[in-house]
Amino acid sequence: MNIGVLGGTFDPVHNGHLRIAEEARTRLNLAKILLVPAGQPRLRPEQSISPAAKRLEMLHLAIDGQPNYEVSKVEIERAGPSYAVETIAELKRQITAQDELFFILGWDSLARLPEWGEPSRLTGLCYLVAAPRPGYSPPDLRALEKDIPGISQRVMLMDAPQIDISASVIRDRVARGLSIRHLVPEPVNRYIKDNRLYLKRQEV
Repeated sequence: MNIGVLGGTFDPVHNGHLRIAEEARTRLNLAKILLVPAGQPRLRPEQSISPAAKRLEMLHLAIDGQPNYEVSKVEIERAGPSYAVETIAELKRQITAQDELFFILGWDSLARLPEWGEPSRLTGLCYLVAAPRPGYSPPDLRALEKDIPGISQRVMLMDAPQIDISASVIRDRVARGLSIRHLVPEPVNRYIKDNRLYLKRQEV
């Protein structure tokens, strides 16, 4: 069974996350997608994020009724900063030897992969599925090969969808009293309103 993994702070989960996940699922014929909210992002330790319980609830609302999607609490339940390689290793222990993991990330993140913890080990544990990001060029796999030998055989570059949505923009729009109905699933929009999330502007 082929399983997609999409991580993020999901503060909040938005339509861009879901469109990228669905594109990868259908293009690669993935049996399911695991959405993995971060505990404390390693590369943004100074940024304040919403409590895990609220981000989890928004994720569950966003995928309600979609049997090909699940939420994993593996990073939230692990103490300390979130490292992708540890997350993928833990998820590998939860599946069978015949299953394959496909880690979904952006072009920009793939280009910075040499900065991640144990990138060679990560590419040995899973395939990487890189989605386009507006304003970024496709990563240079030949350049990445110098730091992570063999990565070219473990990467799949997608050319769509081009999604220009960010959680920081959504939080800012809420703080300014602007609508986000076209940016997030409607149940998430209602949850944000009911729980009065993001009414204070956050530093990003």
